[in-house]
Amino acid sequence: MNIKELTREAIVLLKKLIETQSFSSEEEGTAKHIENWFQHYQIPFKRTNNNIWATNLHFDENKPTLLLNSHHDTVKPNNGYTKNPFEAIVENGKLYGLGSNDAGGCLVSLIATFTDFYAQADLQYNLVIVASAEEESSGENGLNSMLSVIPKVDVAIVGEPTLMQLAIAEKGLVVFDAVVKGTPSHAAHPNTDNAIYNTIDVLKWFQEFTFEKTSAVLGDVKMTVTQINAGKQHNAVPANVKLVVDVRVNDAYSNKEIVEILKKESPCTEIIPRSLRLNSSSIPKTHALVQAGIALGRETYGSPTLSDQAVLSCPSLKLGPGDSTRSHTADEFIYVHEIEEGIDLYIKIVKEIV
Repeated sequence: MNIKELTREAIVLLKKLIETQSFSSEEEGTAKHIENWFQHYQIPFKRTNNNIWATNLHFDENKPTLLLNSHHDTVKPNNGYTKNPFEAIVENGKLYGLGSNDAGGCLVSLIATFTDFYAQADLQYNLVIVASAEEESSGENGLNSMLSVIPKVDVAIVGEPTLMQLAIAEKGLVVFDAVVKGTPSHAAHPNTDNAIYNTIDVLKWFQEFTFEKTSAVLGDVKMTVTQINAGKQHNAVPANVKLVVDVRVNDAYSNKEIVEILKKESPCTEIIPRSLRLNSSSIPKTHALVQAGIALGRETYGSPTLSDQAVLSCPSLKLGPGDSTRSHTADEFIYVHEIEEGIDLYIKIVKEIV
């Protein structure tokens, strides 16, 4: 394959993705653009809901499989946009538009990389690519739904903006719904068991509680109360206060262990997890995929943000062009040179192991 041509066409594809609305669960249009890419390069593909996937030409069930994955859904545009979020605008080397950085640049770079390797014979690894849906909403029809559809995966590269540095671990997530109870009453009457006042000590507990085990790569577990809801009218003391607690889990704990600790230690009357499926993930620093990146001057780190890595049980590396701090911001952008560099580095890293 001509890498310059692939890179040029990948940028054209990204512009088409930007200009096609693809909120989570509404990715039909962007899925069609991705299908058109594979049709143009005569690569057989399959579509499951809005997930587009393909395997390399010489796929061999006796070989291990490397997954290349990124997503083509987006969040809704930030209210602070000054540019049209659905117009691909290039200014001063920046390609603006919703989903350009998260994670369109990663996706088109991985698609170009897969296309470059597609017809190569005698690879040590099979390749499977999944352009997935519903990543931003952790939906039921995203990458998690594809793991029983695609061939068994032994290792994965998940495309998210990391400035092409090597995120060798990622925190998991458990969201809890918690309740602080009290005695309901008329606001005019004495009440020494006001649920809202009871919440003061509970909030202080969540602020000060620390989990014992830390991680060399991911640091401490981070627990944050993110929502509080109580009361319906000014003259009535409510029976309870509802809290939402966001827990970012390091690789020293399983999600189940976090649940057990909080159910035992928390001062809340009730504390119930919404899901246990978004686990922490990692890949050994000694893995050939990581070592290939290090040899190219890339650095390793642990990521506090969640991605589709959370649904994978195999070793996985988060890696991609763009900067995570631009994600979900107004006037989102990615530098064109970041895409060019991303494709070049993806190809060089994959070449070292396949």
